[in-house]
Amino acid sequence: KPRRSSLNDYCPVALTSVVMKCFEKLVRDFITSSLPASMDPLQFAYRHNRSTDDAIAHLLHTTLTHLDKERGNYVKMLFVDYSLEFNTIIPSLLITKLENLGLHTSLCDWISNFLTDSPQSVRVGNCVSSTLTLSTGAPQGCVLSPLLYSLYTYDCTATSSSTIIVKFADDTVVMGLISDNDERAYLVEIKHLENWCQENNLLLNVSKIKELIVDCSKKTCWSRHTNSLAKKALQRLYHLRRLRDFRLPSKVLRNFYTCTIESILTGNIKVWFGNSTKQDRQALQRVGRSAEHITHMELPDLQTIYYKWCQTKARRIVKDPTHPNSRLFSLL
Repeated sequence: KPRRSSLNDYCPVALTSVVMKCFEKLVRDFITSSLPASMDPLQFAYRHNRSTDDAIAHLLHTTLTHLDKERGNYVKMLFVDYSLEFNTIIPSLLITKLENLGLHTSLCDWISNFLTDSPQSVRVGNCVSSTLTLSTGAPQGCVLSPLLYSLYTYDCTATSSSTIIVKFADDTVVMGLISDNDERAYLVEIKHLENWCQENNLLLNVSKIKELIVDCSKKTCWSRHTNSLAKKALQRLYHLRRLRDFRLPSKVLRNFYTCTIESILTGNIKVWFGNSTKQDRQALQRVGRSAEHITHMELPDLQTIYYKWCQTKARRIVKDPTHPNSRLFSLL
């Protein structure tokens, strides 16, 4: 990692008590249950029946659908990064947005009190700085801050039918569906995002913004991804062997495999496993067979997990008409 040479390289983290964290979780759950179902369907964080899998699947499906429509179509994706986004939230502007979402006035007042007039100090060893009172931003490290940020940006939506903005908390992707080499709507959307950031006191981190161009000449391949997963999982088999050598119970070995190895192999599996090659799947299955040999237990294979999770997810989407992918399903 690069050497930290500037104070700006350090990010303050709020240290709150366990009681406060528990209370924040209660407030967070109450807020999420009070939000309108129609609010920004492409914000996939802190929403019922939403996850990173849904966000990635939506981007991938939209991309492939556009490429299949007409020869010469391509897609541009702008992966946006903000600088110190939590620290630049304006509480008064956030409260206005929360009120527009229909949250109760007393709850909005509590959030305003939570974010303003916050005394902060820095401690290094036995040295403590003088106290500084802040009334801007949401403290990082607090349970509520990520949710408040996602609500702060709920009105950042696409303005054209050929562009979409997909968000997961503070991760934002601007997608342009380009036809006939006409990128005007995409460029206008980027300009609109820039203006929106200025109005909401958010600073774009230009050095970390990346653009991806996808067209028919680029074949979707997951080999690099699956090879990385297999490598990480194989490294953890060593620890599984050590636990076996200590003659730990089978239940402990199985739990260790599920938590530290299977969780790696199945990360976002609903998105990539269906398009992976036979060779990629065999490489991943070898990890599972090695784990079975170590533990002397039958473990679920990835194919079974993939089918089961996809079926479960499909049923949940069908029952949720507000899900952005619900239009892809039709009951027979």
